[in-house]
Amino acid sequence: MKTLDKILNGIAFSQVRGNLDNTIELLTFDSRQASGSSLFFAIRGTNNDGHDYISAAYANGCRNFVVQEINKVSFDDANVMEVADSAYALGVSACNFYDHPSKNLKLVGLTGTNGKTTTTTLLHSLFLQLGAKAGLLSTVVNKIGEEEIPSTHTTPDPVQLNALLRKMVDQGCGYCFMEVSSHAIHQHRIAGLDFTGAVFTNITHDHLDYHQTFAAYINVKKAFFDGLSSAAFALTNVDDKNGTLMLQNTKAQKFSYALKTPADFKGKISENALSGLVLQVNNKEVYTKLVGEFNAYNLLAVYGVATSLGFDSLEVLTGLSNLNSVDGRFQYFRSQGGLTVIVDYAHTPDALENVLQTINGIKKGTEKVITLVGCGGDRDKTKRPLMAEIAAKMSQQVILTSDNPRTEDPARILQDMESGLTSDLQTKSISVLDRKQAIKTAILLAQPGDIILIAGKGHEKYQEIMGVKYDFDDFKITQELTNELKK
Repeated sequence: MKTLDKILNGIAFSQVRGNLDNTIELLTFDSRQASGSSLFFAIRGTNNDGHDYISAAYANGCRNFVVQEINKVSFDDANVMEVADSAYALGVSACNFYDHPSKNLKLVGLTGTNGKTTTTTLLHSLFLQLGAKAGLLSTVVNKIGEEEIPSTHTTPDPVQLNALLRKMVDQGCGYCFMEVSSHAIHQHRIAGLDFTGAVFTNITHDHLDYHQTFAAYINVKKAFFDGLSSAAFALTNVDDKNGTLMLQNTKAQKFSYALKTPADFKGKISENALSGLVLQVNNKEVYTKLVGEFNAYNLLAVYGVATSLGFDSLEVLTGLSNLNSVDGRFQYFRSQGGLTVIVDYAHTPDALENVLQTINGIKKGTEKVITLVGCGGDRDKTKRPLMAEIAAKMSQQVILTSDNPRTEDPARILQDMESGLTSDLQTKSISVLDRKQAIKTAILLAQPGDIILIAGKGHEKYQEIMGVKYDFDDFKITQELTNELKK
């Protein structure tokens, strides 16, 4: 419990009505959680305006409000603080409320379109191997050491985020590796956090439904690096044409990694097969169980972070060789009938292209590549035709199907995808609306030795249709169907 003045320390007010002596037990931006001992933040979101819920919070007993328009609070017995941005104020307040846990561990944030989940997860696994207790905040799962905590967002809201960081500190974690999404940066979910380091993986076509333009998307990512302190480090992939842009205005110590251009952490792929990668890292060879050029980049980022944090390079390389692939990221099995099935989260044009490049690079003969892919509903529509086009150009057979339609008509999503196919590409493409039936179709079309890519959902264990999440695990369902069909 803290008083309002301590919770709101460091936040500029344009107006204050009431006093700042009240004791607060809960920070919230949900009026349903509000009570007499809570501080309610009226936040303007994409679809809702928290100012519309002030009366509901007041009815639940709340008397403490942070708002952007003080005249929206008409109650005489309320303490009201007007600020320029309630979302930013919530981020800083959450840090204050939980006694700045990010200052008591080494927090490293990873941002980029692709590779965030894999790289953060690999870092967490590596540091546990190295004997360091570490936390993980990712799309798939949050972890405190080995303890798993379900994840609902790529980056949690500021209250959940600081509560998790506080638990990590209290349980002895010295490090935390965290995915930092563009939404989280733009919505100030990371406001007030003290980052020891930041990593830029890459930036490609995604989230334009939210950011509207690619330039805006880039600038949001760049803002994360612009906000780093001189005590932090910034590590960027300079093979990405926007990699150096991230470092332009940062005060942090600058490092780079690359496969194709000079860099502080330079990699070279010696061998790339389904059995794994042989990778040269700063002229030292390491064998890893991970597959593909995209994983070579992920491993270079892991190496760069670990050595930047002071770990011995040879010890880190040994650790890299023991790392396993992440669920739903180029996760594969060989069926008894000789099929290779790969399940991957690839849900952007660039990620899909990277996975298919890898598959085409490691296949040995005339075996076919059969790609099954869908696109999510209520998300960036402009990437749908691109996804279909890439799949069709880089595969011998394509099956377009549903991903997570959410509230959209799945047939309309397929139409959007099909619009990216020329008449030539249409001849090797079929559309199957039901995802399970589509997977079955892919297996039936395959011959021994062929490679099936099931793209888009990866680690997800559900399919979301009209607000309902149904059990659906691509990896498990594909294994069951291949056994059932004896393929």
